[in-house]
Amino acid sequence: MFEILSKEMLTPSICRMKVNVPRIAASARPGQFLIVRADEKGERIPLTISDFDATQGWVTIVTQAIGASSSDIVSFEVGERFADVAGPLGLPSDFVKASDEVLAGSSYVFIAGGVGTAPVYPQVKWLHDRGVKVDVIVGARTRELLIYTDELSKVADNLYICTDDGSEGFHGVGTAMLEKLVSEGKRYTQAVAIGPMIMMKFATLCCCKLGIPIIVSLNTLMVDGTGMCGACRVTVGGKTRFACVEGPEFDGALVDFDEAMRRQGQYRSEEAFEKERHKCRIGRDK
Repeated sequence: MFEILSKEMLTPSICRMKVNVPRIAASARPGQFLIVRADEKGERIPLTISDFDATQGWVTIVTQAIGASSSDIVSFEVGERFADVAGPLGLPSDFVKASDEVLAGSSYVFIAGGVGTAPVYPQVKWLHDRGVKVDVIVGARTRELLIYTDELSKVADNLYICTDDGSEGFHGVGTAMLEKLVSEGKRYTQAVAIGPMIMMKFATLCCCKLGIPIIVSLNTLMVDGTGMCGACRVTVGGKTRFACVEGPEFDGALVDFDEAMRRQGQYRSEEAFEKERHKCRIGRDK
């Protein structure tokens, strides 16, 4: 169990791994996440499921090496095993429960940014397999940071690539691309944004202006993943919600993004200290 079946560096800091977890794969649905613990002393890291196969018994996780614990996960190689992988956790995407009639009349647009592009893939794939019209807008600062474009091009009706520096695709951000598409006659019944918190905030503002309902994924707020630590508290529609057990997906128009971004930043100084301590420990071990 928990054996790494394959590993690929999508960018210098973003790693894709296929992990053997038959029971989790059998129950997984788009929108859900896992908790991964690299070793017995490791921190619990929430990672959104980026693909799964119930028959073969594997799930795919995509990890960006930012802090000490995520760097530990990325350091594992094929054939090694994680200490724990728990899941699937969180609620599946709302469309999983939708009737065939509702899905048949739907037209989705996904706005993906950075490592958030990875969990977009299983959602688009699920909708594509049921004949739902889906467009995807993928954004990154530069072409070297784009991920999952080949995979998404096979399951999306249309894939629109955006880069801040214009090195590939549309020169600009994803919201500008969305406004351009709508101005050209595109019509969507639902938008989904997954990526950095600030990106999801502006995607929500854009969709509200355009009259498109939008769902956002607040997985970046999670720490413990079970609702016990309270780190993922967020105000949605004036009420306190827990992203890990009541989400991670919520109606973007109801999310207090400013509060969420303040909460997201509260552990940055501690994480920076731990990462430096981790580097020192590795140096001593050598």
